[in-house]
Amino acid sequence: MKAKTLIDLIKTSPDPDWQHWLEETLAAFDCVTGTLHVLGKESDLLELKAQVGIPDFLLPKMSQIPVGKGMAGIAAERKEAVQVCNLQTDASGVVRPGAKDTKVEGAITAPMLLDGVLYGTLGIAKKDPYEFSDEETHALMQIASAMAKAV
Repeated sequence: MKAKTLIDLIKTSPDPDWQHWLEETLAAFDCVTGTLHVLGKESDLLELKAQVGIPDFLLPKMSQIPVGKGMAGIAAERKEAVQVCNLQTDASGVVRPGAKDTKVEGAITAPMLLDGVLYGTLGIAKKDPYEFSDEETHALMQIASAMAKAV
């Protein structure tokens, strides 16, 4: 499914189908792992709503993420996409130590924004080193924005 078709699907869905939307996003970008977090209204934490390919032992660490921590938290804090070409060798401080246990490399996380307001994050990753293009980043940001409307 192409990004435009996925955006149309999200916009016309009566209820959020986070898992399906994440799976379709992964397929659109040829990715193997992903997470979708929604910002908790009470907690102000990013709360995991859907995931694909995350090892079970990492789920407790990823179920709630503070804004500003890890790729999802930094994307939320900056309100812009954050990516690493190789999550396994990244030394920027963006990648949390446990994230390397996912065994993925090229990763990007986009904030779910609507009118500048943060609603969550959408993260996807490939098995090999990869740098997402400006076009791919823009498409992921549009998908994340469509998802923000469903929160």
